[in-house]
Amino acid sequence: MNRFGKGLLVAALVGVVAMAFRVSWNALRDVATATGADETAAFLYPFVVDGLMALALVATLVLTGDARRFALRVLAAYTLASLVLNYVHGLVPQLHDEVVDWGRLADWDPANWALVLLATSLPVGSIYFGSDLVAKVLHHRPIEHTVTTPNQDESSETYVNRSTADLGESAPAPITPAPAPAALPAAPVVSLVKSTDRVPVGAVAAESTRPRRATGRVPEAARSSRPARTADELLTEARTATADWSDRELTAEGIRRAVRTSPAKARALRDTLRAERQQAAGPGEAAA
Repeated sequence: MNRFGKGLLVAALVGVVAMAFRVSWNALRDVATATGADETAAFLYPFVVDGLMALALVATLVLTGDARRFALRVLAAYTLASLVLNYVHGLVPQLHDEVVDWGRLADWDPANWALVLLATSLPVGSIYFGSDLVAKVLHHRPIEHTVTTPNQDESSETYVNRSTADLGESAPAPITPAPAPAALPAAPVVSLVKSTDRVPVGAVAAESTRPRRATGRVPEAARSSRPARTADELLTEARTATADWSDRELTAEGIRRAVRTSPAKARALRDTLRAERQQAAGPGEAAA
């Protein structure tokens, strides 16, 4: 909606509110007179009730969050109070006389007390709620809508979201910082040890200046499909594979190739199988 349409809508709202205020004027003035207000107080009484309704309506358009809900509650409460007083004015014929004097708002005493309490408490409530609403409006800070754009360095740049009507020309593109120059490769390390010379004990290899790239997680396809075997399972496989081997063939390297295990486990299996063969041969053959 353009500015002309918004202005027309606001003008229509002001006209409707003004006409409604004039319709409610006589009722609120007569009720104020019936509760003991003088001529000046009765003349100003409609501003107290309907004027605060208009103030609460403006506050709901400005405030947000809890403050806006508070303004809506005030608007609803004073609208209901104005409705009750206008309704009572229509039910009590004595309030319609040209010369209105102090009187009763209802024949039943509890109802009359409640209506008088309502009519006389509205000015005090207008002072309190009106001051609170004005203070909330004056201290209200509109929230700026921001757009966050992450850049290559995983940082963020925040730009204030402005309407196109406030921009005289298209906004310039954000300036991206120039990337840092790549580090020059380090000079190769020249070894002073000849290829035919033996490396002295305690010599430390030169550390590479280029950082080593992390390999990351090993993919599932590169992992071994053979499940982990226990020591008893390895010993059983080794017994089966070396059943027809001679004592000379019973070596750690041969066992490692046969059952496909590590050298340390192959040496342990070799010692175990040799011990078993010695026990099976008996003390006589072992001594021979």
